[in-house]
Amino acid sequence: MSSIRLGEALVQRGLISEHQLDTALQQQQRTGERLGRLLLILGYIRRLDLARVLAELWGLPFITIDEHSVDPAVSQRFPLDATLRFRAVPLSDDGVTVIVAVADLSDDELRRTLEVVYPGRQLDFRVTTEWDIDRAIALLHRRKVVDTSIYGLYFREQSESAFTVFTLPQYLVFAVGLVGLLAALWAAPLVTLFLINIPVTLLFLTVIIFRTWVGMAGAAAESAIAITDEEVRSLDDRSLPVYTILVPAYREERVIGKLLTSLKALDYPANKLDIILLFEEEDTATLAAAKLAAPTANVRFMIVPAGEPQTKPKACNVGLLFAQGEFLVIYDAEDQPERDQLKKALLAFRHGPKELACVQAALNYYNWNENFLTRMFTLEYSFWFDYLLPGLDKLRLPIPLGGTSNHFRSDVLRSLGGWDPFNVTEDADLGIRAAMHGYRVGIINSTTYEEANKQVGNWIRQRSRWIKGYMQTALVFSRDPLSLIRRAGWRQSVGFGLLIGGTPLIFLLQPISIALTIIWLFTRTTMLDTLFPPVVLYLSLFNLLIGNALAIYVNMFAVFKRRLHWLVLFALFNPAYWLLHSIASFKALGQLFTEPYYWEKTTHGLTRHDLTA
Repeated sequence: MSSIRLGEALVQRGLISEHQLDTALQQQQRTGERLGRLLLILGYIRRLDLARVLAELWGLPFITIDEHSVDPAVSQRFPLDATLRFRAVPLSDDGVTVIVAVADLSDDELRRTLEVVYPGRQLDFRVTTEWDIDRAIALLHRRKVVDTSIYGLYFREQSESAFTVFTLPQYLVFAVGLVGLLAALWAAPLVTLFLINIPVTLLFLTVIIFRTWVGMAGAAAESAIAITDEEVRSLDDRSLPVYTILVPAYREERVIGKLLTSLKALDYPANKLDIILLFEEEDTATLAAAKLAAPTANVRFMIVPAGEPQTKPKACNVGLLFAQGEFLVIYDAEDQPERDQLKKALLAFRHGPKELACVQAALNYYNWNENFLTRMFTLEYSFWFDYLLPGLDKLRLPIPLGGTSNHFRSDVLRSLGGWDPFNVTEDADLGIRAAMHGYRVGIINSTTYEEANKQVGNWIRQRSRWIKGYMQTALVFSRDPLSLIRRAGWRQSVGFGLLIGGTPLIFLLQPISIALTIIWLFTRTTMLDTLFPPVVLYLSLFNLLIGNALAIYVNMFAVFKRRLHWLVLFALFNPAYWLLHSIASFKALGQLFTEPYYWEKTTHGLTRHDLTA
């Protein structure tokens, strides 16, 4: 191994200047990062040139990996988890020597592992780039990567996967219930409808009380984990761990460049960011747009192998396999997170209990004032993230995660089996699953700004997917109710049932219940008298009038934390907005039976607004 230092060698070869070396050394003193990685991130050197010089200094041959330099049978003998952990790829074995490609100097643990897998062989190490290692792993272990990303959770714990849409007992309950209902309607229609109306009315009442109670609890509580600016400024960059950012991007060529700009602006050492952009194989347009944005060296492009289902959670599972960070966050392609969000999340984990597995940042919209739909969307999200989720946290109830800005301990996320690729609302499912395993989800005082849906058709596609995922999650965790209660307790189980199961059920029943109540009020038809005896009538009127008034009220005060006071009057239009939810819910119900895993893509990049506007 050469005694010449890396910086000196690069300057001698004319690959960097003295000034560039001084700049990188100053950053190294501040961050403690390796010089080579800093030079890459600063854009001072090409990855290939750096690897060649490192190979020379280490006294090892340099190699580029292609289909001619690797024997798949040899490489695949080395377990995928070891390949990922050591970032080492065995290339060939002639019976005497195993050639191994590495991107860093090998250590004793790697040598011992190789000696177990390839006993009696000499080890011949060759240096290559990290990108060559990643490409080789994705190519050589393609089948394993696909199987792990799709069936990892299913093989780990079949009962927690949405791969099985309905279990046999659920089918039997559904079939018996449907046959019994039809028989009862034929024999005594009005009495049967009356007996159905009672639990439906009580369900509406219970959900109204539950959401109001949780929302008021959130209004009375500050964010569960409030991180101050002083705490953020006190962090020493040298002590910060590597943080992985996963960005699943499918048909996002309109917005991917803007996201990369937002990620560059994050207040976190660039050399300690492991940014992985996940592209579907056929999506060449987004890949080309990302390349055109000229990302820095801490950004890795990863192609998600084709395979059904083609969903965001499957892509995230691929990213999780390759993630190097101690902590990990998901961002969508249209996201613009606040600059200090990663540091706030890190401090939340450091201050929080050991069972804190995830912290959720709030989501809100930068185009809130674009049209009627974006205003209603902003009202809804302001209440959800500023009041309802903090209320759930305060009351120690399960928290369904949002689809983005969830920050995880990477080891805990892997122990939970990652995301369920068969659940189209994988975020809510993961939040509930974490609670079922005894972990907590916290809320931090940071916001990620997104693009609110401005088109009704696009909104219905997105919302029907979310509601279908809630239905899937409710089916998964209701397969064994007694086990759910034993593991989570009565309090969490009831909260789960009302929020995850109750939400789509209310949307499905809402238009029918409202129509029947209004018909009776305006026609006083005796045919409906049986359905609405005095007690049921008063409860129905309470739900219709007071329930809607309470929902409008909590949406009114939801905007005050965001100082969007002009939106207060739009809360009056919530009943009309909820009817859109009902349309989306019936679409979701149909797809649950016909296309349970189908991921309806939301189109982004439609807005004319920007966060700075």
